[in-house]
Amino acid sequence: MKPIRLGMIGGGNDAFIGGVHRIAARIDGRFELVAGALSSTAEKSKASGAALGLDADRCYGDFNEMAAREAELENGVEAVAIVTPNHVHYPAARAFLQRGIHVICDKPLTSTLEDAKKLVAAAEQSNAHFILTHNYTGYPMVRQARAMVAEGLLGKIRVVQAEYPQDWLTMPLEGEGSKQAEWRTDPARSGAGGCVGDIGTHAYNLAGFVTGLTLDSLAADLTSFVEGRRLDDNVHVMLRYEGGAKGMLWSSQVAPGNENALKLRVYGEKGGLEWSQEDPNYLWFTPHGEAKRLLTRNGAGAYGVNQEASRIPPGHPEGYLEGFANIYNEAADVIVAARDGATIEHLLPTVHDGLDGVTFIDACVRSSAGDAAWVKV
Repeated sequence: MKPIRLGMIGGGNDAFIGGVHRIAARIDGRFELVAGALSSTAEKSKASGAALGLDADRCYGDFNEMAAREAELENGVEAVAIVTPNHVHYPAARAFLQRGIHVICDKPLTSTLEDAKKLVAAAEQSNAHFILTHNYTGYPMVRQARAMVAEGLLGKIRVVQAEYPQDWLTMPLEGEGSKQAEWRTDPARSGAGGCVGDIGTHAYNLAGFVTGLTLDSLAADLTSFVEGRRLDDNVHVMLRYEGGAKGMLWSSQVAPGNENALKLRVYGEKGGLEWSQEDPNYLWFTPHGEAKRLLTRNGAGAYGVNQEASRIPPGHPEGYLEGFANIYNEAADVIVAARDGATIEHLLPTVHDGLDGVTFIDACVRSSAGDAAWVKV
C-alpha cells in the first residue's frame, strides 16, 4: 500500500518536536512527508523544506495557503501533522479539517478553553479524523497497565499518583535565546498554563488513560519560581475522581536532577501498579499481601495489547520514539480505513481527550488564582 501523503505545520530546522514526529512517522514506513509550512516565514519554510528534500513548490509560507492548495492537488496531502506552539493549533487544524484532511496534532489541544471547544466542533463537523499525540499512551507497558486495571486486578481504584518533573527551566532560559523556552513561557503562545500545560497534561492524561477514571474536582497550586517568569514552572494538584478515588499530581520544570521523570502509581483494593517513563520496559505489580512482581515487556505475563505495541525481541529496550511511532502507526490504520469509508476501533487520543486536557489546565489556573480552592472540572 502506498504511504500516506503527510504534510507538516511547524517543525522547521531548529524545532525539536518536529523532528520527533518525522522519525515516528517514518519508523513503520506508512507515511511520506511531501509538503509543509515549516516555519513562520516563506523563506524559512523553504530552507527547512530543502533540508528535508521537499519540492520547493510544496513549501508554503503559511498553513492557510498550504491547506487551500494541497486540497486542490490530485496528489495533495492526506494528513497533516501540527507541531507548532499551542496558539496555532486551532486555526491550523480547522483549515485542514474543513477540507477533509486528517489532522495529527501535538498537545495540548489549544492555548485556550474557548478554542478547544471550537476545535471539537470543527472535528465533529469534518469527515476527517483528528488525533492528538499524547505519545506516552503508545508505550507497551502503559497499555498493559490499562488492561490490568480494566481486568480488575487492582480492584476498585483508591489512589492515583502522577508526576512529571524536569529541570531544564531551572534558569531563565527564555531570556537567553532559547526558542523552546521563549514560547513555552509566553502566555500569548502557550496559553494560561506553563508547566501545567506543557508536561502536567501528560501526567494527567496518563493517569486517566490507565485508570479510566473521570475527574470530578481539583485544587491546584501553580508557582513561578524563576523571577520574572510569566507562567508557572511548578505545579501541585490534588484530585478527586468520580467514584471516590483520590489523586495527587506534581509537575515541575525547576527540579534539578530530573530529566523526563514521568511516573504513575495506581493503588486499588487488591493491589498496586507502578510505571516510570525513564525505565519504560518494566511494570511493577504488587497484589496485596504478596511479593512485588516485576513484569517485563516481552516476559511471562505479557498481555496481547502490550505485544501488539512491541517491535523488537526481549531484552532490547523500546522507548520514546517507538511509543510515538505507535501513535503514528495506529493513525495510519485509521486513515487507511477511512480511504474505504470504514472506521476501526483504536486507543488513539482524540479531540475529546484534548478538550479534557485543556479543561484540566483551565481548572488548575482558576483554582490557583483562588488560593488553591477546590473547583469542579
